Amino acid sequence: MAYEVEQIRQSQEIFYYLLEHHELQEEEEQALYRAYAEQETVQNLVKSQGEIAMCNIERYGNVVYLIPKEENHFLGFSKAQLKAVLCRSGGTDKDYYLSQFVILTLLVEFFDGQGSSSKSREYMRVGELQNCISQRLKEGVQNVPKEEEEQAGIAFSNMMEAYEALRSDEKSTRARTTKEGFLYHILMFLQKQGLIEYVEQDEMIKTTRKLDSFMDWNLLNQNNYQRILKVLGESHE
Repeated sequence: MAYEVEQIRQSQEIFYYLLEHHELQEEEEQALYRAYAEQETVQNLVKSQGEIAMCNIERYGNVVYLIPKEENHFLGFSKAQLKAVLCRSGGTDKDYYLSQFVILTLLVEFFDGQGSSSKSREYMRVGELQNCISQRLKEGVQNVPKEEEEQAGIAFSNMMEAYEALRSDEKSTRARTTKEGFLYHILMFLQKQGLIEYVEQDEMIKTTRKLDSFMDWNLLNQNNYQRILKVLGESHE
């Protein structure tokens, strides 16, 4: 199929914009957004460039997002990079998987996968999140015996061990060796990625439009949602 030079140029401009900003909003770049949304040829060219760069290009509402694939460690994050950002110095795999469990718990507390929108609440306090993490880890240890963890695909006992190894400090702290500091750095990472808003003075967590759209249109199709619930040790009809 032959493409016009202008179509190729527009697609390259849009893809470069996505590389720089990770999203293209209609209200900020109307011409580029309309070129993508209204011209199928331009859209296909952008998506093709995304495939080569190991990314998905998706439009949710009036925003186009660049979403690196799981194996994309250039535009996304490798396990080692995430461990360095989220965990304490010298953190182990136990610490890393605990950090991922924290994020999954946060997602499930905000999104229940029901109705026209999966979002079930507007905000959450950090203390409530901390209690949810403790409760879900205890339930996981109780429901999945250690000898069955390998078959279940999740080591609750290891994550519980890592969580209990963190000190508890009622004062505001950013030390990754405390439960409060561990959560703080995870929340700051999610905020930097544009997924949540963390109001430190009120210890309040809110989700962004970006995360809301991603959950509604991508992650929370029924298959993915059941996978998350299975990891958290829940059943859901």
